[in-house]
Amino acid sequence: MRLTLKITALFSIAGMSYQAQAQQIQATPEQIKVYSSEWTGPRDPDGRPKVSDDLIRRLANISIEEAWGYLKNKGYNNQFEAGWKIINPKKALAGRVVTAQYMPARPDVDNKIKEKGKVENRKGSSNSWPIDVLKTGDVYVADGFGKIIDGTLIGDNLGNSIYAKSKTGVVFDGGIRDLEGLEAIDGFVGFVRGFDPSYIKDMMMTCINCPIRIGRATALPGDLILGKEEGVIFIPAHLAENLIITSEFVGLRDQFGHQRLREGKYTPGEIDQAWTEAIKADFMQWIKDNPGKVPMSKEQLDQIMKERNW
Repeated sequence: MRLTLKITALFSIAGMSYQAQAQQIQATPEQIKVYSSEWTGPRDPDGRPKVSDDLIRRLANISIEEAWGYLKNKGYNNQFEAGWKIINPKKALAGRVVTAQYMPARPDVDNKIKEKGKVENRKGSSNSWPIDVLKTGDVYVADGFGKIIDGTLIGDNLGNSIYAKSKTGVVFDGGIRDLEGLEAIDGFVGFVRGFDPSYIKDMMMTCINCPIRIGRATALPGDLILGKEEGVIFIPAHLAENLIITSEFVGLRDQFGHQRLREGKYTPGEIDQAWTEAIKADFMQWIKDNPGKVPMSKEQLDQIMKERNW
């Protein structure tokens, strides 16, 4: 979907189709609502689902494996991508996705994009335009079609602007420059394909907040993203809360099981198979004795324990 030109975009939801004239660089709130229609919570003014800050904070503490397993069970098989060079790899990246799509430059198209940018009062080069829409908790995710040489989407100047606005970082299927300067930004996390001293060249920014491809994953604006050393995973907003609570519960079980194995109270076979009533009771007492380890509310814990297949 290319929203920069007057191209008719066809959407289909629940068997209903309609046409929308795409005459802007950034997807409209109405367009974003179409492909995130399963989200029923609050939205940002730009139309993106607005998952709560509390859930984003908690997301940073779960593992990629737990998130991947949950999504796999729900039929979302194309949400994870690995193979990154990581800036500040010991810090988790978690936030709401803002997408940008880049393509190899073509003068007739690029000129129209730049003209539209002037009409929309956008400042500077087009690779800075997605930065202007960032808010606290957003993560700038860009499809740079894997270009590294002459594909450096940001340097340390734009990196400082990104972090000032978002307090998070970036995921670029492309390159960056000024690595030392980006590493010096305290808290900034980046997942990129490579580093190069060249400037961005022969690329055009074709869309902000459209669905994009990042390697083998599909990312939508308003998804949550979790980035750790294994790679990045994109979480549909409507699944985020239950994914996080389920993953937290699995984490609690693992903490309990690891502790009891170290203590020699149970055998690996007892912990790795369906738990007996005695182990379940021991787990419940462990939770009561360790309230600081429980990240979810009591109501959420009670609900997931009712649903859980032990």
